[in-house]
Amino acid sequence: MSCDWQELTLADIAESKGGLVDGPFGSNLPASCYVEDGVPVIRGSNLTVGLERFKSEDFVYVSSETLKLIKRSECLPNDIVFTKKGTLGQTGLVPSDSRYERYLLSSNQMRLRVNTNLADPEYVYYYVSSKASVEKIKRDSEFTGVPKINLDYLKKFPIIVPKLTVQKKISKILSGFDYKISVNHQINQTLESMAQAIFKSWFVDFEPVKAKIAAVEAGEDAEGVTRAAMSVISGKADEELDQLQAEQPEHYTQLKTTAELFPAAMQDSEFGEIPEGWRIKKVNEILELAYGKPLKEDVRLPGNIPVYGSNGQIGWHNEKLVDGPGIVVGRKGNPGTVTWVHTHFYPIDTTFYAMPKGPVKSLYYLLYTLKKQKLPLLAADSAVPGLNRNMVYMNKMIVPQRDILDLFDIQLTKIYQKIQVNKEQSEVLAAIRDISLPKLLSGELPVDAAEVVGGDL
Repeated sequence: MSCDWQELTLADIAESKGGLVDGPFGSNLPASCYVEDGVPVIRGSNLTVGLERFKSEDFVYVSSETLKLIKRSECLPNDIVFTKKGTLGQTGLVPSDSRYERYLLSSNQMRLRVNTNLADPEYVYYYVSSKASVEKIKRDSEFTGVPKINLDYLKKFPIIVPKLTVQKKISKILSGFDYKISVNHQINQTLESMAQAIFKSWFVDFEPVKAKIAAVEAGEDAEGVTRAAMSVISGKADEELDQLQAEQPEHYTQLKTTAELFPAAMQDSEFGEIPEGWRIKKVNEILELAYGKPLKEDVRLPGNIPVYGSNGQIGWHNEKLVDGPGIVVGRKGNPGTVTWVHTHFYPIDTTFYAMPKGPVKSLYYLLYTLKKQKLPLLAADSAVPGLNRNMVYMNKMIVPQRDILDLFDIQLTKIYQKIQVNKEQSEVLAAIRDISLPKLLSGELPVDAAEVVGGDL
């Protein structure tokens, strides 16, 4: 480590007045203080263990008047938030580009406001969120025998600090990785919204079928009826379809083939009107929810097989339990959550995994149909904690024609392949960032050398 680097504490780099504070006493922030909208309250659910920065969702709110009464616990952009009990090691960097100008700490959080003449908030965030810092917090908490930390502990927490210019360079390098990961995440959210929109249009709102019915009622011939469905499926007007036919005839033919598969009439069912020829089946006629298997963390071996619990991926292993792609459904812990897995995977015993049977082979259709079943609510209604698969089996679902499901699979396979490419790229970027981070924070990796790598992003 260079002689220009100093070993300080968080108290040394905090603002002299109100730089390190904790949340209000619980009695000063009861649930009765919450309002529908106002000043967002930062809770543990807005923080992460690692480098996700901040989750700007799942807020509860208090009024401006409530904030004034406990203003000491106010948070501003670029403040760093720590959990003092609960999931220790969680941190968050309050975003500077948020629509909120101020926040309030919840009772279980603490806040650091950095003196920007001494330290860069991003640099400090990366330091306290690093694997070494998180492990130290957990280790120190276990040593005390109390699963929590306090403000005094945070004040004494050590941090290695180079010159401010070097801090900012390090922050810029690491945030470059985070920015690209964030962009990939946003792209994937858009792609997932597109997939959801196709499912809703075809299988919930029946828009292609209704467009055909309207065209028939308007006296259109067979070609006009098909074109009406093509317009709904593609989002293109007649003039745009003509242009598509002239410039991309193969694409036009594929679109026409898709449109022709949808019926031009509805039929009565227990769900109300559904497209003619489609059926209603019980869930147990369409899929099996198979049990995952136990796989404790201490018996997992290094590998590239993702391990899934009820709240998503929880680790890695060297052996698969299920061939991918597949669907994981939370059984205990977070019952009813539905997660798509692109690769081979290992679902543990707090989950089910879906196995198609009967007339529906499309995993993508089953994915969105299961999400539409509102399984978390079904689990909440159960007398026994968790999701009972027999209750799921009693639900019913619409079964479209096989040819339409095959085309739906083709459409969504293209979308989910793009999602997976972005996800894998983000995993590589995160791995490079995580390898570089401790070396940058210790001075082992020269900033100039890291800037060359970061410049290629």
